[in-house]
Amino acid sequence: MSSGFASKDKELPLAELVALVPDGASLGLGGSFLHRGPFAFVRELIRQEKRNIEIIKQSPGYDIDILCRAGVASRARCGIVAMEGNFGLAQWYRRAIEKGQLELEEHACATLTAGLRAAAFGVPFMPCGGVHGSELVRVNDWKSIGDPYGSGQQTYVIPAISPDFAVIHASSVDRLGNVRISGTYHWDRIMSRASKSVLVVAEEVSGENFADQPELTVVPYFMVQNYAIVKNGAWPGSCWPSYPIDYPAVEAYLEDGAQALARHIDAAPEAKAAEARQHG
Repeated sequence: MSSGFASKDKELPLAELVALVPDGASLGLGGSFLHRGPFAFVRELIRQEKRNIEIIKQSPGYDIDILCRAGVASRARCGIVAMEGNFGLAQWYRRAIEKGQLELEEHACATLTAGLRAAAFGVPFMPCGGVHGSELVRVNDWKSIGDPYGSGQQTYVIPAISPDFAVIHASSVDRLGNVRISGTYHWDRIMSRASKSVLVVAEEVSGENFADQPELTVVPYFMVQNYAIVKNGAWPGSCWPSYPIDYPAVEAYLEDGAQALARHIDAAPEAKAAEARQHG
């Protein structure tokens, strides 16, 4: 991390935060399925017409689906991909795979996590159990190594995975950029440690002194490059305990056609807030 990451002035508008991501970058996205994903950030990638973006996430859904739909994502390393049980498969993601528009390195959640751990721990690979007999081993040409301590067991090892940016939606940050997440943080912690840089979208800047309870900080300020404040930025997903999934909004997103996509993006909280500022 550069010394500039220690700056106390890390807050940027959402558009400027997203502008830090160049075309061709790899993004490790936080959250899981429709829960606390960095969805305002994802929609801003579409508004800025980013291209050739790689998505890395154990359990994406809406985020990778809308990025495939808008032509932003061209590569992915993912585990399970779905819109969750209420909505079935991620249809635009599936179409992108079938049409050859998205290059996929398919993982299990555990193997992707192993690759991230390898990067976080500074080693070239990480052992991972549970993949013996899986076609993923053959498809990805993963190697196995023998136990150097003589048990005779063979263990598959997953190459290190280091995204250019981890992008996390947080419950709150303090002015320094320390990150707190209410409830489960899914794979966000290991994603932040594996990535070359961390960008954060948070619901609010907290006035609390985070140093009083340092154990609640999921990502410390010195790992955070910049952050933006976007209220309801995980919409149409949830951000516990602040708001639940907006099921009608997800259903509206799933409608076919460019106009349905445009209406969905224009209905997002960050778009409405920007419009209000413009007319305020």
